[in-house]
Amino acid sequence: MNENIEQHFRKDEIPFLESMDDLVSQSINEYRPFLTSFLNPRQVYLLQIIVNGFDDVNLSSFGGLHNSEMQRALIYPSYFEPTQDDFKLCLFEINYPTKFANLHHSQILGTLIGSGIERNVIGDILFDGIRWQFVTESEMETYLRDQIDRIGKIKVNLKQLPINKIIEPVNEWKTVNTTITSLRIDNVIAKGFNISRNVAKELVVHGKIHLNWGEFNRPDYELEINDVLSVRGYGRLKVSEVLGISRRNKLRVNLSILKK
Repeated sequence: MNENIEQHFRKDEIPFLESMDDLVSQSINEYRPFLTSFLNPRQVYLLQIIVNGFDDVNLSSFGGLHNSEMQRALIYPSYFEPTQDDFKLCLFEINYPTKFANLHHSQILGTLIGSGIERNVIGDILFDGIRWQFVTESEMETYLRDQIDRIGKIKVNLKQLPINKIIEPVNEWKTVNTTITSLRIDNVIAKGFNISRNVAKELVVHGKIHLNWGEFNRPDYELEINDVLSVRGYGRLKVSEVLGISRRNKLRVNLSILKK
C-alpha cells in the first residue's frame, strides 16, 4: 500500500487498510467484483479513500437503507453495474409476544453474537417503535433461523423478509454544530454530553466507552471523521464533519449525538 496513505492514518487502522488495499488490487487484477462483510462508517470512509487511488475501479455500499450505519461494500471494475441483490443481504423480523415483553438493541445484539457468529456479519438492528428487525449476510440465513429461538428469556421466531420490507427506524440522532479545542476522545465526550472533562476522562479510563464497536481506554486519542463512540450511560456520538478553524482558533465541527 502507498506509504503516503498510511502516514495519514492511525497505526491500528493499518491492518484494515492493507487488507482492503489487497482486495481492491484483486478486483482490478481479476477484473471482477468483491464483496466485504459489514463495515462501520469509519471503515467505509477508509475504503473509499483506497478506491479513489485507483483507476477503473469503483465502490458502492449498502445495508438495506440509504443511511444504514453498517453496510456491506462492493468493490467492482468500471464495466460492472451493481444491483441491491449483489450485496447479499438477509432481513429478519423478530416475532415475539409484544404485549407481554420488551426487547432492547443490546439484548438482540448479544444473542446474535452469542450464537457463535462474528460482529461483522450483522448489519443494523432496527426498531420503528413497534417492530424489531435486523440485517445480516444472506449466507447466515439458515444458521440463524436454526439457532435463535429466544432472546434472553423471551421466546422469539425469526421471519425472513425481502430486503425492500425493511422498516424505517426511529431516528433520534441530533446534529450539533459546535467548536472544540481538540478531537481528543475525552474532549469530544465532554462537549457532546455536556459533562466535565474529568468525568469524560474517567469514563474512558475505566472502560465505559467503545470506539467503532471495540473497547478503548485512551482519553488522549484523537478522533477522526466518522468515528463512532458508544458511552455507557450516556449514548452514542459521531464526528460527522470537521469544518475548519474558528476565529478563536478552535475546531468547528458537526457532532451527531444519540442520547440514551
